Amino acid sequence: MVRLELDQVVIKRMKEEDIEIVKALIKEGCEGTENRLILHILTRPLCLFILAVFSSILRCLVHSFILALAIPVFLLIVFLKITMPRSTGVLGSSRPYWDYVGSSYREAQDDTLQNPYCRISGKTPFTKKPKRRAGSKDKDKETTTEKITPEREQAAGQVWLAECEGDILGCIFREGETRAGISRICRLVTGSWYRREGLGRLLVQSLEQRERDTGAHRVYAHVPYPSKLGEAFFRKLGYRQLGVETSDEDDMELKQESPERGFLGYPLTKVYYKDL
Repeated sequence: MVRLELDQVVIKRMKEEDIEIVKALIKEGCEGTENRLILHILTRPLCLFILAVFSSILRCLVHSFILALAIPVFLLIVFLKITMPRSTGVLGSSRPYWDYVGSSYREAQDDTLQNPYCRISGKTPFTKKPKRRAGSKDKDKETTTEKITPEREQAAGQVWLAECEGDILGCIFREGETRAGISRICRLVTGSWYRREGLGRLLVQSLEQRERDTGAHRVYAHVPYPSKLGEAFFRKLGYRQLGVETSDEDDMELKQESPERGFLGYPLTKVYYKDL
């Protein structure tokens, strides 16, 4: 764990040269989430019943109890890994992938979010040029040849990075706006060395403030179903679970913002929301 001064963190839009670093950060932050989701599905009663039926049928074809038990489980795990949304990480997303190039920022001057800790401390964050990985120049040349239209940028959404002294410490993804006044956080990741330091809270609250200033009145977040830590995190920030802590007037929202579902219709995420 590294002690982090939150008033020195700059939150800015991701650019093309940051894409590879962001992908590595996400891979690190999402390790184990997919396996926990698969285990959650495999241990549901209906799923266990189906596996037991297939095992009984195979027992009549193969003369090994272990094979008859292991083959259905193995095939189901392979199926789930192929069909499960790849973007289901710390937060879920209906997208099977993310358009990193389309969501990257292209203006010369950085677009940043307000850091509330700077106002409290009165300090100005120190920034320097982010570190670049070897071979990143060649990758940048490849990505800049892609056609980026306003429609693609709108659909791709935005990625905001938490940076301190040139190092990218975390990121938060905001999906493209599909409904007026509604914002959706689809992923939140912090580096392993900077967890439990308030960085995730800073990213969420800074993005909420921007969405509030631009006219949004509600923010949604999808949390992977077995993630107790993610649920507790958003509850502390004032989020409520849709469908459990909602009133009758929010019944229509259940249809608009339903949880991601996987094998046999089992939910992969829980939907949380906050009115701004």
